[in-house]
Amino acid sequence: MKKYAQLTREELLALEEQLLAEFKEEQAKNLSLNMARGKPGKAQLELAMPMLDVLNHAADMNTILGNDTRNYGDLDGIGECRRLIAAMMEVQKDNVIVCGNSSLNIMYDTVARSMLFGVNGSTPWCKLEKVKFLCPVPGYDRHFKITEQFGIEMINIPLSETGPDMDLVEQYVNNDPAVKGIWCVPKYSNPTGISYSDETVLRFANLKPAAEDFRIYWDNAYCIHHLYDDQHDVILNILTECEKAGNPDMVYIFASTSKISFPGSGVAAIASSINNIQNILNIMTVQTIGHDKINQLRHVRFFKDIDGLNAHMKKHSDILRPKFEAVLNTLQEELGDLGIGTWIAPRGGYFITFDSMPGCAKKIVALCKELGVVLTSAGATYPYGKDPQDTNIRIAPSFPSPEEMAMASKVFVLCVKLASVQKLLGKF
Repeated sequence: MKKYAQLTREELLALEEQLLAEFKEEQAKNLSLNMARGKPGKAQLELAMPMLDVLNHAADMNTILGNDTRNYGDLDGIGECRRLIAAMMEVQKDNVIVCGNSSLNIMYDTVARSMLFGVNGSTPWCKLEKVKFLCPVPGYDRHFKITEQFGIEMINIPLSETGPDMDLVEQYVNNDPAVKGIWCVPKYSNPTGISYSDETVLRFANLKPAAEDFRIYWDNAYCIHHLYDDQHDVILNILTECEKAGNPDMVYIFASTSKISFPGSGVAAIASSINNIQNILNIMTVQTIGHDKINQLRHVRFFKDIDGLNAHMKKHSDILRPKFEAVLNTLQEELGDLGIGTWIAPRGGYFITFDSMPGCAKKIVALCKELGVVLTSAGATYPYGKDPQDTNIRIAPSFPSPEEMAMASKVFVLCVKLASVQKLLGKF
């Protein structure tokens, strides 16, 4: 079939009539499918259920150092859990603090500490006239919500298949002392699925910030979340590269087991330089006496080591892969030659990003909702919810079953076609 842009008005009108008829057929099915957030499906949650049997009333509750996990102590997390998560994050145990169940919570607290107390002795951000953050786009909506809530000015940085536009990053970071941070999802990025190139990571590590308290917020949420056994993206270790470049304190790394064990009951961690870790602990010691060490012990006893984590993640990928492929195959078969959308086939992570014709994303999401398919709000992948071109849509295939994903994908491509035709006809 010809590309939609090459069709005559008469051909577009005829196609619209056909698509509207299909739309009514789908509407009659009364579907209720949710692709809005990257929630693990039930089959994935079942994988970790044996973890609940690892500890019982008769279990040894002591760490390998003999500390009782039922009691106070181990502010930075029990040693064996720090070792396990450090291996996942590819850092050393001493560079890690294991906290509660949510890395988002740690990121929020890290920004809050900077606002209230400053970064390692620098002026608290709340006392500054202006604080700015760089935001690679499209990006993770919850990152942007954190900085927005604290009144931090957010600056869009275009994201390519190799990472953020580093010319722009260097221009802002190296010249503007008000720029205090940048959000990054470096591996299987949310929502595009891309991974940062070696050159990108090296340029990050070699930044020369105008602000002494500038930090890279390196959210490595999908560090071991591969979809394929033989195709794993590999990124350079940012902490190591920062040390080599003479910027040991410039990065905070975040990760969790939220999409490995249980999203609501995993363990989350921050990794950074020894200097940063000590400063964080100095403030944390007033905030809390410690996190859930029993849960930390449970995770260690269940996974044992990095090999156990990787073996568990292979089970996840076997569940996720058919769902992703159901979407990608439908996109290629139905939209591949029409010139009305582009997408990236990720090798890991939790999302597929779709870019429509300019001005169509909100319409597509609204049409899908009419047919019972809920997507992330158009614009959510940009700061302040404002996608300048109204093109980006985040698809989350993980929660529905493969069969439901096939149905949802069919609805999605129908709505893309209908919105595109109506846009070309000037109807919105």
